[in-house]
Amino acid sequence: MDTTILNNGVQMPMLGFGVFQVPGAAQCEQSVFDAIATGYRLIDTAASYMNEDAVGRAISRSGVSRKELFITTKVWVQDTGYDKTKISFERQMKLLNLDYLDLYLIHQPYGDIYGSWRAMEELYKEGRIRAIGVCNFSDVRLADLAEFNEVVPAINQVEVHPFCQQNPIKKTMDEYKIQMEAWGPLAEGQRDIFKNDVLSAIGRKYGKTTAQVILRWHVQRGVVAIPKSVHKERIIENYSIWDFRLSDEDMHAIAAMDTNQSLYGDAFTSAAAVKRFKSRTIHE
Repeated sequence: MDTTILNNGVQMPMLGFGVFQVPGAAQCEQSVFDAIATGYRLIDTAASYMNEDAVGRAISRSGVSRKELFITTKVWVQDTGYDKTKISFERQMKLLNLDYLDLYLIHQPYGDIYGSWRAMEELYKEGRIRAIGVCNFSDVRLADLAEFNEVVPAINQVEVHPFCQQNPIKKTMDEYKIQMEAWGPLAEGQRDIFKNDVLSAIGRKYGKTTAQVILRWHVQRGVVAIPKSVHKERIIENYSIWDFRLSDEDMHAIAAMDTNQSLYGDAFTSAAAVKRFKSRTIHE
């Protein structure tokens, strides 16, 4: 497993396992258990996924030393703000059944994110979180947070896949030494990505699937990826990317697929999105 060193010196795996929209607690628990048994050490969840307890049970069942795992969760919009983030963190730690967290992220750039960041900075300094970061932040919002706070975000988790490569924001992240992490690294199967001619041709060269080619591309590009699956054979397949390397020609061919556009339009950045995120409550 390749790793990256975050801007605070913490080592993070380059490939992880995500649990967004994994249906049912039992299936989530089993999927995470299978992922850890396969070799994944980075597990990514969030308060809004409503499955932190299932992830916690899988971690306990796995028998893998806590020090070998890298566990990420996120604070939801409803819980932004200094006091609410502190309360949410304690609730999430109980659900995960953990003594410390490897990475805590602000899930969306809305609400009182600055109050949340102050709370997260304190938890980080206390040693309860090894690294703190954000999700879905634009380059402007990211620079603002980095410039006016003591702790620079270690991570920005954003939509990244061959159709949306995030090159403009990656320049800002590289400037601040903020690690890019891809949600939806396989484009969630959209635009027939698994049948794409360019990716399929590259896969045939190496005897690899299109998914493996995409995940290898992320890793070689220096982007952490967190694919999701509930099928054990797919979980194993997605992990099996360490025995080949894409050529420069392959990397350039995939780079040419970039449209510099989200698959979701302004679903995450419009005024309507802000209202939608505010209205989504995950607890009383």
